[in-house]
Amino acid sequence: MYSKWWMENLLILKRKAKPLLLLGTASAMIVSSGCSLLPKEDEEETVPVITAPKLSKKPEYVVKTDTLETKVRGAGRLMATVEEDLYFTDETSRRLKNVAVKVGDKVEQGQVIAELDVTELESQLKQKQLQTRKDELQMIETLRKADEMGAEQVELAKIDFELKREELNKLLKTVSDAKLKAPFSGTIVSVYLQKGDTVKAYDAIVTIADLSKLTVAATLSQDDLKRVAIGMEAVVDINAAGQHKGKVLQLPNPKTDGSSGGGGGTFPGGSGQKPPDSIDNYLLVELDSFPQNVNRGTPLSVSVITQRKEKAVVIPLAALRSYAGRNYVQVVDEQGNKREVDVEVGQQTSTDVEIVKGLTPGQKVVGR
Repeated sequence: MYSKWWMENLLILKRKAKPLLLLGTASAMIVSSGCSLLPKEDEEETVPVITAPKLSKKPEYVVKTDTLETKVRGAGRLMATVEEDLYFTDETSRRLKNVAVKVGDKVEQGQVIAELDVTELESQLKQKQLQTRKDELQMIETLRKADEMGAEQVELAKIDFELKREELNKLLKTVSDAKLKAPFSGTIVSVYLQKGDTVKAYDAIVTIADLSKLTVAATLSQDDLKRVAIGMEAVVDINAAGQHKGKVLQLPNPKTDGSSGGGGGTFPGGSGQKPPDSIDNYLLVELDSFPQNVNRGTPLSVSVITQRKEKAVVIPLAALRSYAGRNYVQVVDEQGNKREVDVEVGQQTSTDVEIVKGLTPGQKVVGR
């Protein structure tokens, strides 16, 4: 009886437990599937470490002593010590009848270089000469009869004769000046005009030079020339011949037109042609030792030392500060502390400045 009751109760429990089991299984499946349907969480972003930028440190300079030189600079070329542009002075425009030389020709003093076409003037000259001979004979006859004439009449005849003779001399000079002659023996180094060209007064025709001796010729600005004196030391850098030391030998002729000197000024009767040039228009430098195998026309540069000071206390220009007329620097000590110090400045170059008062060698200053 007992076993029968136990079996019946067991069956009842199985019937009740089966739905519960199914319900639990279903719940577990729903939970597990629900987790798979949820969106994945974003992975945590890695933030890079930002390092604060370092403040740039201003440069520091040591105050030192040095030889300080102030220079003015110019450019030029090698020229002959005796060199001249030749030109006509006739104010009337005329054509060139002939140019008797070419570049490289050697000429003697007095040799004809070029001629203007004055054929018409030569004809007038011949007529004037004949008329003057006739006037002379008439004047002789007048003087023979001076006793029969009044003193005033004789004097007027003399004046009239002198005027006619002056006209003849003027025409004679014009015809004579139509031939351009070499003022000295030398070499033709440039020819600017040819046969048939129209020439005005002071147009350069040729350049003649004595190539036996060359010199350094340069041009400087008018402001720089005011600071230069004869005898100042100079350094000349000649193209392909290196640097050479020398001294200022000659200053250029003053210019009334404001030009800097050296072939480019204005001249009477200028017509667009090359105006005449002269070595007197240049600053000349005498070299201690003249280089060999150099030619006229070789380009060069000149630096003239206008001021020099030995053992000057100097700092770079980049370390000097100026404000409202005050000059000062920032001095840094061994601990890195900075303080402003007023200074008195002297001469300066393109890179350095002399400190006359306020600093001593060995101190450190801060650049801008």
